[in-house]
Amino acid sequence: MLNLSKKIVKYKIPIFIIGLLLLIPAVIIFLNTRINYDILSYLPSSIDTMKGQKILTDEFGTGGFSICIVDGMDEKKVVELEKKIKDIKHVNKVLWYDSLADLSVPMDVLPSEVKDAFINSDVDSTIFIVTFDTASSDDETLEAIRNIDKVTKGEVIQSGMSAVIADIKTICNTEAVIYVVIAVILSIIILSLTVDSFLAPIFFLLSIGMAIVYNMGSNVINMEMSFLTEALAAVLQLAVTMDYSIFLWHTYEEYKEKYPDDNDRAMAHAISNTLVSVVGSSITTVAGFISMCFMTFTFGLDIGIIMAKGVMIGVLCCVTVLPSMLLIFDKAITKTNHKPIIPEINKLGKFITKYNKVLIAIFVLIMIPALYGYTHTEVYYDLVGTLPDNYQSVSGRRTLLEDYDMGVQHMVLCSSDMSSADTSMMIDELNDVEGVKLAVGMDSLKGSLVPSEMIPDSIKTEFDNGKYKLILIQSQYENASDEVNEQIDKLSVIVKKYDKNAMLIGEAPCTKDLINITDKDFKIVSFVSILLVFLIIAVVLKSISLPFILVFVIELGIFINMGIPAFTGTKLPFIASVVIGTIQLGATVDYAILMTNKYKKARSLGEQKRDAIVSAVNGSVPSVMVSALSFFAATIGVGIYSSIDMISSLCILLARGAIISFVMVVFLLPAMFMLLDGVIIRTSKGFLPKEN
Repeated sequence: MLNLSKKIVKYKIPIFIIGLLLLIPAVIIFLNTRINYDILSYLPSSIDTMKGQKILTDEFGTGGFSICIVDGMDEKKVVELEKKIKDIKHVNKVLWYDSLADLSVPMDVLPSEVKDAFINSDVDSTIFIVTFDTASSDDETLEAIRNIDKVTKGEVIQSGMSAVIADIKTICNTEAVIYVVIAVILSIIILSLTVDSFLAPIFFLLSIGMAIVYNMGSNVINMEMSFLTEALAAVLQLAVTMDYSIFLWHTYEEYKEKYPDDNDRAMAHAISNTLVSVVGSSITTVAGFISMCFMTFTFGLDIGIIMAKGVMIGVLCCVTVLPSMLLIFDKAITKTNHKPIIPEINKLGKFITKYNKVLIAIFVLIMIPALYGYTHTEVYYDLVGTLPDNYQSVSGRRTLLEDYDMGVQHMVLCSSDMSSADTSMMIDELNDVEGVKLAVGMDSLKGSLVPSEMIPDSIKTEFDNGKYKLILIQSQYENASDEVNEQIDKLSVIVKKYDKNAMLIGEAPCTKDLINITDKDFKIVSFVSILLVFLIIAVVLKSISLPFILVFVIELGIFINMGIPAFTGTKLPFIASVVIGTIQLGATVDYAILMTNKYKKARSLGEQKRDAIVSAVNGSVPSVMVSALSFFAATIGVGIYSSIDMISSLCILLARGAIISFVMVVFLLPAMFMLLDGVIIRTSKGFLPKEN
């Protein structure tokens, strides 16, 4: 290992130049990586809702749709607006009441349910439905949504899944760079105070920044990532890999004292030591991210692979690019040296060992409300809930609910071989389901007061293409609500009764699948992450008992972190419950491993239980504090700033989790060492001094 380190030091300038040159292809690849803003698209393709969405696009040429709301406009102007929107690229159809009959036909001829679905004369408002020939989250659809805004010049408010995704894209494109800037500024502030140089942290961040670019520019397999991964990856990678740079710096400083006239030799030894320690430390973090790849909801695979890869690239840059920069700019860095501002903690170890039973009792008492909160924290699944109220997709959804009693839209795909009589009977049953405002298909239109010859052929093929019949259902309930989920169950029973291969699709059925799938995924990911970390600790520390103790300490911290929202009345986005526990466990269990190693070393040198724990606490707290504060700094600013609640909540939970894990490791873990020392030394190797 030392020979490799010497070569890295010897070729520091070529390594630095190559590192800079590699940024060019990485940036090009990253700029050409597609960002997916539709979280529902990560549902498994094997379920009916996703199959149905594909059929709708392939067979009917209809992918996404937008519901446009127009206020205070007469019929002729609405028709003019329709024509403008129809001319927009990738707009498939614009459906208004004139789609069912010519404007010369009195509106009262239409069934009242159909008329009321399009027009609300009480508030002088009308709506029309715009369908696109590309899927809800396709770039072409999102561009069409924005072109509708441009063409109509603010005369319409758009609602629907595609409009929500378009708003998310707008916010992300505006804020993504700011996330990184905030994380960098706050990290520099924390590092400048806790590291003994003002300039060294700049190079830490430059090295990590290069690692982030390499990571984001190495997704050459699918050339796509989710908007959450794009927004969080840089911040997360900065947070979880900063420790490696700090460790290298401290080790380098130690060896500079040993070899004051030979920086290259000092760095070679620092790299060798860092590589061994950092690889061991990074394994738990990588394991946490890898466990997310076991999710059926493939967002886990998306962020899991990218973040696991990012940690490994971070380690590589820490022992190659960063040493090169520190050596090349050593003189400038030395001029900015200062005394780090870290409080003295020499008495902390004695305090904890003296009051260990009291501390354990306190944490046992905390565990009760923590577990209650953890099991009672509410989550939401509706993407609209993650957006600020001032965006049009949110105000559009609110207007539809208030003025039209219109929540979400479902669609039924059934066989064209089904008779008109059976289809009409099915539609009648669908209309009788509580909360259904309107269920309409070609057969129900023919059976109404509208003569068949009055219905344009384009509308007939829109509802029946000869292979599938399409039935539209207008629900009064909001997406992801208990009422709409119960309604979906009832509707599914009805359509399956008439056609066992029929599919109920739409945003709400997809979201219901999301609820069921992520609930199972959460259990799987939690189990896999705990198992992997447990095994890693057992191997690294050569112990049977320590994995139970360390995992318990961090898991209790996770329960506290995830339980707090239950007492503050905060609803969390569904993804938080899936990923936070895994990331907090994988990224902060290192704090516990560091303290345990110091405790183990002290015991192996013959120190008594109390003295060993005191030295472990006093020796590890400064490093753990810097690590936790760096993690906190990299995430808290983004959490406070982000307009997207899904990103904001995740970052606040991560920031709070780092501090909670720090408190758990500093106060609870040594108290448990005091209580269980006898068990630990008998079930672990290396804790007792070897006999001469």
